[in-house]
Amino acid sequence: MPPILPPKDGYLFLDRTKFAASFAADVYLESSSFMADSQVPWGVDALAGTVSEPAWKPKPSYYLVATEDKMIPPPAQRAMAGRAKAQMMEVPGSHAVYVSKPAEVAEIIEKAAGSSH
Repeated sequence: MPPILPPKDGYLFLDRTKFAASFAADVYLESSSFMADSQVPWGVDALAGTVSEPAWKPKPSYYLVATEDKMIPPPAQRAMAGRAKAQMMEVPGSHAVYVSKPAEVAEIIEKAAGSSH
């Protein structure tokens, strides 16, 4: 389970003491500590949000599965990517894969940007 603390004034944070292990396990400790300290709270109301017309239905989609993610389990990521019929790429990485594997993240962004669909 992700270490989400109980809501405070309608906002959620991750437990700072468990942040590195759950969110950024493959990021240098100094960086993951900074990330934990600089978290931006996210509203509980965001969990109940609805999308009327998902962009992935009419447009091509791409998904980078972080295979060591402890926030969103990789099987759930694969299911979401499959539902969107996304071109999928897998990388061993945490939820903070954009920090730990920037070249791989850039690669899938470049593929998406070059898509002619």
